[in-house]
Amino acid sequence: MSFLVNLVLGLLFGIGLVVSGMSDPAKVLNFLDLSGRWDPSLAFVMGGAVIVAFFGYRLVLKRDAPLVGGRFHLPGRKDIDAPVVTGPAIFGIGWGLGGFCPGPALTALGLGATGTLAFLPAMIIGVWAARLLAEASAGPRPA
Repeated sequence: MSFLVNLVLGLLFGIGLVVSGMSDPAKVLNFLDLSGRWDPSLAFVMGGAVIVAFFGYRLVLKRDAPLVGGRFHLPGRKDIDAPVVTGPAIFGIGWGLGGFCPGPALTALGLGATGTLAFLPAMIIGVWAARLLAEASAGPRPA
């Protein structure tokens, strides 16, 4: 059941990306181009997402448990450390250079966008490298 719920939510998210135009890297790059062909539509999409998340979290977290899955998986730490700063910075740089973030890149791959053929392998290598670094910095696991 959990797989089907995740599949439907992923498809809904992908459809939202296509409908909003966020699967087009030119939208993102034009949003970042303040001195040229600036396009504010990304700000409206993000603002809409923040509003939905704001009310959605308040509604859902009133429940004792999620509808699907055993428990809520919420962050336990509230401190700011190096990975919390460097991870989003690297993400933002990649987003600005490539015009894609992971969700829209997967959606754009399905639409045949050529930039995804370079972006997705680089993203996969980056995720793999980040996991290796995280495991190396965590030290050896106790047996």
